[in-house]
Amino acid sequence: MLPLAEVELQVSRSSGPGGQHAQKSETRVVAVFDVETSGALTAIQKRRVISKAGPVLRAVAQDERSQSRNRELAIERLVAALRDALHVQRKRVATKPTKTARERRLEQKRRRGTVKRLRRPPD
Repeated sequence: MLPLAEVELQVSRSSGPGGQHAQKSETRVVAVFDVETSGALTAIQKRRVISKAGPVLRAVAQDERSQSRNRELAIERLVAALRDALHVQRKRVATKPTKTARERRLEQKRRRGTVKRLRRPPD
């Protein structure tokens, strides 16, 4: 769904400990997706994503030691963020409680009242 040609990947050195490997290799990956210039999204989808997540989506991955694995993770996170932004919340249909549900609620209230009445000290 998301064309990789529209995703810009930036690499840099990862933060945190790791010794010589982390200090010399650029394993941190930032995936950037510009929503406004995308050809894969319709105008309606673009408006929805911009209103929910902004005009530019970013995903960072520096979990693994290898740049290729971090690239995969960053793209997965970017796709997940885009999916969440495109998700349309269904409207809630208001319903009334059923007759059985009302009766059950009233019976529970009666039982609770009885329990409380029995806990009172005698007159």
